[in-house]
Amino acid sequence: MFIYNLKLNGSTIFKMILAFIIIIVLIIMGIVAFNIFNNSIKVNDNINSNEVQVLTNKNYSTVLETVHNDIDTYIGQKIKFSGFVYRVYDLTNEQFVLGRHMIISSDFQSVVVGFLCHYKDAANFADSTWVEIEGTITKGSYHGDMPILEITSIKKIDRPNDEYVYPPNENYIPTSSMLF
Repeated sequence: MFIYNLKLNGSTIFKMILAFIIIIVLIIMGIVAFNIFNNSIKVNDNINSNEVQVLTNKNYSTVLETVHNDIDTYIGQKIKFSGFVYRVYDLTNEQFVLGRHMIISSDFQSVVVGFLCHYKDAANFADSTWVEIEGTITKGSYHGDMPILEITSIKKIDRPNDEYVYPPNENYIPTSSMLF
């Protein structure tokens, strides 16, 4: 028969608990670092892809803000989305904003947000006409550098049931690829 007498005092227990907590923290930090590194590689693979990225009500304003903040990264990216034709006084006959109403307050006040679009037959589409477009992001100038969509296809559509978009996600982290 073998008997072993183990004496533990408060100092030894504290050291064991501290060592256990440090090991757990290091494991969690390793997992987080791996996920961040792994996700950044996957995101970067999508840049300048020939795939057409579809904007939705949920990601619309986040993508819009991301592209405006870093135009050069998104030049050549193809996107597809819908909105209404919106014009201001200083646009050319070949330009319009493909707009959406973005909710800015709890009482449903909204502002028009959207991409500036270029299309040779833009005059054929009246203000407030709902259209679905597919286009390529280019860099142009309108009161400074601005992403401009060169429209490759456009078609009239009915007004959607949910025509509103919402402010960008306050927690989003800009990356080198769109947030789809």
